[in-house]
Amino acid sequence: MRTPIIQFGTSRFLQAHALSFLQTGRPLGEAPHVTVVQTTDDPARRNRLEALAAPQGYRVEIKGIEGGETVDRAEQVQVVKRRLAFSADYAALERIVATEARWIVSNTADRGFDPQPADSLPRPDPAQSYPAKLYHLLAARHLAGGGALTILPTELVARNGDVLRARVMDIAREQGADASLVDALSQHLWVNSLVDRIVSQELQPAGAVAEPYALWAIEDQPGLSMPVTHPAIQIMPDLEPIQRLKLHVLNLGHTTLVDLWQQAGKRETYVREAMSGPLAGELLAIYQAEVLAGFAARGMGDQARDYLAVTLDRFANPFLDHRLSDIEGNHASKISHRVTDFLGWSGLTPDQAPRLHALSAKGA
Repeated sequence: MRTPIIQFGTSRFLQAHALSFLQTGRPLGEAPHVTVVQTTDDPARRNRLEALAAPQGYRVEIKGIEGGETVDRAEQVQVVKRRLAFSADYAALERIVATEARWIVSNTADRGFDPQPADSLPRPDPAQSYPAKLYHLLAARHLAGGGALTILPTELVARNGDVLRARVMDIAREQGADASLVDALSQHLWVNSLVDRIVSQELQPAGAVAEPYALWAIEDQPGLSMPVTHPAIQIMPDLEPIQRLKLHVLNLGHTTLVDLWQQAGKRETYVREAMSGPLAGELLAIYQAEVLAGFAARGMGDQARDYLAVTLDRFANPFLDHRLSDIEGNHASKISHRVTDFLGWSGLTPDQAPRLHALSAKGA
């Protein structure tokens, strides 16, 4: 069985995001069958890897509020037809990438792109970063006469396709790649994308609980094609508007809510609890008086208002155990990226956005 899609990473996010869309979307051509690759040697993930490719598939439970209505449904995801571990099954992985692949999807955690000492090794190694692993696989594909692929990173890195491409090209130069290989690497479609879905809980041995809202925003470029169409897969000419909405409505709201929660003595555990008490009113006041004003100043007032309505439904989701303590991690850094950057982008003064400016000072 051919698997034209190779996925690096086994996270519950990918289980309820890309794999779910491949299962429930409308195929554009051959069946969207997937080989999933475990990129690390973590033995705790072996059971999950095996369960992903079980004939019966795995379960994704969709629970939440959508358009004011309660959603509670389940999907059985059966598109994963093969599972491989990078170190144990490298020969098979190299063959599949060289001869079967058309798309490569990845989500290799927050630091998956970071350079590692093993990246300088002349051969593949499990200790290498994802870009180094990908370089060796693409080099093998070139040697086998394979053509260009569509490479779809979903890591939470701004312009993730551009960043991944630049890192792979750096590795090619460090490895002394010849001109034909460098040219072949440049011919792949390195796609910038933005992903958004709260996946709050994993099921055992595989599966997840996720909210109804889902987005895979993909920046268009010549030659781009996807294996399926799906309402959550949106191809657009420019990712900046949706990046701003996600960062400065959803993410800024989470960080602001954490600050309010800290000030109130950390009484609640989950976001949904905070949204049913007095903190919700304080958050809404900041959204309406300051955040929406900032988007309006940049000509995005209507878009922000619509996105805020969806965001408030997501925050109030009664099914998701989204812990405020999890969001609290790296709080100062998040303030800088989500709040301070918003103030700089929107141009709001302390008089126009006093509470956001006060929060920004805490991240300085």
